[in-house]
Amino acid sequence: MGLDKKKAKVGEWRVPEKRLLCYAALGGALGVLLGMYHFRHKTKHWSFRIGIPLLLLVHMGLAMFVYLHYL
Repeated sequence: MGLDKKKAKVGEWRVPEKRLLCYAALGGALGVLLGMYHFRHKTKHWSFRIGIPLLLLVHMGLAMFVYLHYL
C-alpha cells in the first residue's frame, strides 16, 4: 500500500488493484488492512473497505477452525 501510494503521488506505474486484493486473499488481509489505514490509501474504494475486513474475518475463522480441530 505504501509503495502504491508513493507511486500514485508522482504519477508512476501503479500496483493493480486486482494484485492488492489477491495478496489479501492469499493471507495478507491484515497487512493490507493496516496498510490501507496507515497510508490512507484505497480507503474510499468499496471493494477494499468491505472486502478486506471480510477476508480478514474469513482468515480468522479458518485459523480458529484449524486450531480447534487439528491442533
